[in-house]
This record gives sequence, structure tokens and C-alpha cells, in this order.
Amino acid sequence: MARKAADRFDPKAFLATVSRGRTVNEHRKNGVIFRQAMPSDAVFYVLRGRVKLVVTSKQGKEAVVGIMGPGEFFGEGSLIGQPLRLATAKALVDCEVTRVDKNEMLRVLHDEPAFGELFMKHLLTRNSRVEEDLVDQLFNSSEKRLARTLLLLANFGKDGGPQPIITRISQETLAEIIGTTRPRVSHFMNKFRKLGFISYNGHLQVHSSLLSVLLQE
Repeated sequence: MARKAADRFDPKAFLATVSRGRTVNEHRKNGVIFRQAMPSDAVFYVLRGRVKLVVTSKQGKEAVVGIMGPGEFFGEGSLIGQPLRLATAKALVDCEVTRVDKNEMLRVLHDEPAFGELFMKHLLTRNSRVEEDLVDQLFNSSEKRLARTLLLLANFGKDGGPQPIITRISQETLAEIIGTTRPRVSHFMNKFRKLGFISYNGHLQVHSSLLSVLLQE
């Protein structure tokens, strides 16, 4: 029998509540959600704040490989048999994160089409972003990589145009994301500000004109 309208499954309500196989936890800035090489046994969902994924080499060198914001999953490798975490997840700012055990995640993906649709949309968006990131690293200058990162952080392309970046992201973190040095990031940020591409008013405001940097030959 088809579900009544009042009984329809709400994926976001599911992800925001505590019940069988899932918990909601608050993490302070720089708090570790999971560490690289830990057992991979759950999927996580950002309710509030931002989370960065950091990979550390055997030589101790660190690289930021992703920043996840509200409405995004991370740690999905557990669903494809990944035994250990490939990265460390840290709170970029104070945040609230839902942890869903692997078995519960598999159950709800199987039983609830609405949840499967939400998760599939996330995976397709993530896959597209990974491909864009690879092209960005291979062919674009550090200036263009910084411009693209700022536009992504400001949710460029979503309804309403770029949004203020309320989360305070250090120049060191931006440098790690785009693969350059902090002085280079500082140089480009000052350049963008002087050209009117970005502005500061208690938070970083990214303007649509910053897109012109990506269109330069």
C-alpha cells in the first residue's frame, strides 16, 4: 500500500534527528570528527558549519582535499568496503554533524527512495566537482584556482548568486586547498579586493565579477 502523504519519508528530518544507528554531535573549531586510517564504519552529514578533509603524507605534509558545508555528506567510502579512512575530517568552524552507521545508511538507501534520490544527487555533484578540481589543478594558475575556490565557498551558481562567506577561512587553509603558499594567496586576495571582485564587511563578500578571472585566457 502506498504511503499516505502525512507519512512520507523526509530525508532531512531523518538526518537531523537522533534514533537507531544515528547520532547528532557538535564539534568545536579544529575538533577531529574522524582521523585518517581509522576504521571506516559510518557516513556523516553536515547540519551546520563547515568541515575540512585533510590528507597527511608519510612525510607529515598535509593537504586539504575538500570542504563540506551544510547539506553535504562525507565519509561515503564506508559504503563501498573502504576499510580505513583516507583522510582526517576536522571542524573548520564550530559545527553540527550527523553520524549514520553504515548498516543504517544501507538500510535507508534500500528502503527509502526519497533518501536515495538525495544521496545520489550529492554523489553526482561531488563527482562533478572532483573532475573540475582535477582540471583546475592541471591547467589553471593559482590565481584562477583561488577565484574558483572563493566562488564555490560563496555558493556561486545557486539561487540568488554568490552568498557572503560567513565562515572564517584562513589564508593558510586557502593555500592548502589550491596548492600554493600563503603569501601568494595574500597577494591575490589584495588584488581581488582592489579590483572590486571581493569586499570585507565583517565577513568576506564575493561578487559575481570574480568570474571574470576564470574567463581570462
